[in-house]
Amino acid sequence: MGFDRPVESLPPARSERPGVGLTFLQLGLVSFGGPVAHIGYIRDEVVGRRRWMAESRYADLVALAQFLPGPASSQVGIGVGLLRGGLPGSLRAWLGFTTPSAALMIGAGVALGSGGVHLPDGVLVGLELAAAAVVALAVVQMARALCRGWVRAALAAAVAAVALLIPGPFTAVVALAVAGLVGVVLVRDPGSQAEQGEEAPGPRMPGWVPVVAISLFAALLVLLPAVARAWPGTWTTLIAGCYRTGALVFGGGHVVLPLLQDVAVDSGALDQGDFVAGYGLANALPGPLFTFAGYLGAAAGGAVLGVACLVAIFLPGYLLVVAALGHWHRVRGRPRVQRALSAVNAAVVGLLAAALYDPVLVTAVTGWAEAAMAVLAFVALARFRVAPHLLVLACALVGWAVLG
Repeated sequence: MGFDRPVESLPPARSERPGVGLTFLQLGLVSFGGPVAHIGYIRDEVVGRRRWMAESRYADLVALAQFLPGPASSQVGIGVGLLRGGLPGSLRAWLGFTTPSAALMIGAGVALGSGGVHLPDGVLVGLELAAAAVVALAVVQMARALCRGWVRAALAAAVAAVALLIPGPFTAVVALAVAGLVGVVLVRDPGSQAEQGEEAPGPRMPGWVPVVAISLFAALLVLLPAVARAWPGTWTTLIAGCYRTGALVFGGGHVVLPLLQDVAVDSGALDQGDFVAGYGLANALPGPLFTFAGYLGAAAGGAVLGVACLVAIFLPGYLLVVAALGHWHRVRGRPRVQRALSAVNAAVVGLLAAALYDPVLVTAVTGWAEAAMAVLAFVALARFRVAPHLLVLACALVGWAVLG
């Protein structure tokens, strides 16, 4: 089946140390800027500095992460670890990249959820406004890159309208699926493709492992909601919802916002203010934005639930990488796949635009002072390229001083 073959030969690495785990821990501490920036950080380390894989092989991983649902930058890291060190290497890569932001987010959730620490109202508003600026910039940048041509622009607008008019946990999934089908028919220029390179073998692992991975992925997608319906409660609802989000969201990063809002706020586990404040805090930290799930679980039920939600939202993306990596290089260059992927990416922009309006702007901008702060924060990001963690700190301080 192609899964028993050894990892492709690689150029000699500059140094065998640190290993996969420590390398990705270092990346998790410094990788600010969102999924696209994370992919750049990882490429600089594993292709440029350590020469763990060829450029074409890394391009394969990036293309695969864009095709699969889940956290794109984390899935790239998981793929690097899988190729470098098999299943243990993939786990070390995920743990290293995720742990710094996850620990801080779960700690923040415990502090808010326990009643022992409450942020001043002005600080919460400042964090919400910082989140609004970050999402707005993401919409603008992604639209420029992914919505070229009338077909993709129309798809983005249509998906945004559907997401606002028909909110629900499966709206995004259906919209993205329809967009992919439309793309196969109407998109004629899918844009630049990943560097082709010559065919490279999959990771070294037994042929049954990908079968077990995809079977477990599908089984949990069915069983966890059934458990939540049979035994309703905060734990079952949040864990099932986080797994569903990780399994069904395309685009990663900010696109989880509307789905996690359904999971945490609409279910009553968390109020809207704490939800958006935590989202603003997540944008201040390095590493994957999916660690926001750890904050939601910790705020609703303590640190153990935070860890459970964290694992639940990342697990489907991990299983899909394991299942798909060995075969991705054979299908990613097909024209129909490229056209569908191009349309799905445009639809992701529409989902993000809808999330920018509701809940971000609806919650954060309640007056002229808040609107002015949101505009200034956006200008600081877009024009002066202020680092997101500095922007969040500044917005929290200004919110405390001016709006508190």
